Amino acid sequence: MSAMNDSLDETRSLGEKAAIFRGAKGSGNVVGTAFIPLHSPLQPPNAAVSTLFKGNRKSREVDETQMGHVPNPFPELLPSTVSLVSECLLPWTKNSATQVIKVYSEDNTSRAVEVPSDITARDICQLFILKNHCIDDHSWTLFEQIPHLSIERTIEDHESVMEVQSGWGMDSHCCLYFRKNYAKYEFFKKPLDFFPEHMVSVSSESNGIMNHSQLIQTFLSSSSCPEIHGFLHAKEHGRKSWKKFYFVLRRSGLYFSNKGTSKEPRHLQFIAEFSDSDVYTLLSAKKVYGAPTDYGFCVKASKLNSARDLKLLCADDEQTRTCWVTAMRLFKYGMQLYQNFVQPYQKQKSSPMRSISENSLVAMDFSGHKSRVIENPSEVLSVAVEEGLSWRRKSCHRLSSHGSPSTSQSSMSSIAIHVAQPWFHSKLSRDEAQKLITQQGLIDGVFLVRDSQSNPRTFVLSLCHTQKIKHFQIVPVEDNGELFYSLDDGHTRFTDLLQLVEFYQLNRGVLPCKLKHHCARITL
Repeated sequence: MSAMNDSLDETRSLGEKAAIFRGAKGSGNVVGTAFIPLHSPLQPPNAAVSTLFKGNRKSREVDETQMGHVPNPFPELLPSTVSLVSECLLPWTKNSATQVIKVYSEDNTSRAVEVPSDITARDICQLFILKNHCIDDHSWTLFEQIPHLSIERTIEDHESVMEVQSGWGMDSHCCLYFRKNYAKYEFFKKPLDFFPEHMVSVSSESNGIMNHSQLIQTFLSSSSCPEIHGFLHAKEHGRKSWKKFYFVLRRSGLYFSNKGTSKEPRHLQFIAEFSDSDVYTLLSAKKVYGAPTDYGFCVKASKLNSARDLKLLCADDEQTRTCWVTAMRLFKYGMQLYQNFVQPYQKQKSSPMRSISENSLVAMDFSGHKSRVIENPSEVLSVAVEEGLSWRRKSCHRLSSHGSPSTSQSSMSSIAIHVAQPWFHSKLSRDEAQKLITQQGLIDGVFLVRDSQSNPRTFVLSLCHTQKIKHFQIVPVEDNGELFYSLDDGHTRFTDLLQLVEFYQLNRGVLPCKLKHHCARITL
């Protein structure tokens, strides 16, 4: 009976949180961008290179709409009259048609839920955040994975999940994955890190010197003409070989040059545009497609699910691949992508409910006959430190009373403390750690801690910096019978891994950057 009551309470709480489900399609809150070619239509591909890719060019027009007033974190990018608050109604008051979908997590556990047919990717993420009691840090993402092609992509927050599924074949075994993606909108915060200067050309009067807001504005504005260019490996159509070509990405589509780095219209061959196509990353570029590197991606038409229909490309490094994929997303969705980025923050400001992190927390002293607020900052700090030490001592005592007499208190304490942390992954190999961090976003500060595979007594901190994953060994140090942990050969010592992680979340120390986002796996 209690389980039934819990279920009814959960149903009521979901019903009260109407913001989980957005309004119907066509609500008029979407700003489009006009895709304007930079030059006259190109000549048809010549016979020598037409076998590289096959595709037809399609023209498209998207109407731009005006939006209502809300504050905006990037006033340089959007006019002040922008409304990001969408209509929020319960699914059964909006659309009686429902469907059952299955969603997977990183550990391949799955959960089937019944949802309205017009539900978006953001709605599903919000639903699973509530069901799994996750912290909503705006990084939870829905992914589309196509196993038989070994490709996946981020489903944008505004996309209809049923429309995505309608493009799947009957025997494709496609999946939806719910997991973190810290890099989903990071390019709005640090665009200069995502778009290297040597890969971007902008038609402006800035003489090539632009700040981050100006750079993003060129991508969002239909009147400006940004261009991404550089060398990529391309798989020839119907062959196993890959060749290197000079590519150019513009609003009108993706092209490659059949004469070196020439950008003249007669030398540029059209490959694809993005109105009916999406960009995917290759999960096993070398193994499955014989690519020269593992930094592969592709352009796939929405309704085609055959390997021969993919426009396969491969970069020489992760930064180059990220630049191309990010630019393609921006060119396809334009201002809508920026709306997706700012919408959660706008709802957070307008919501009457406050999260724990938004509440004002004060230090209280309950040691006397009457409680009092501690106002002295130094006293607050000392109390916090003492509370932390007291908590660790209680953990030691609790474990020592149940542990074997031969086990030391310090070692038992350290085991219990770090094993329970979401950033700790015990039996994880180096390759698996790199895959998990890559999946959850290659931005500075994404990390996890794992057991060392080569030395059972040590641990490894795996950390992302400048879109590269680096591994640092955490070495145990014994001093006067006490066990400590260190990243710098004992110069800085910590009694347990939790203390070590907390320190490097606040201090860079010997690391290239602070620990910012931990990789965690959830079970649906």
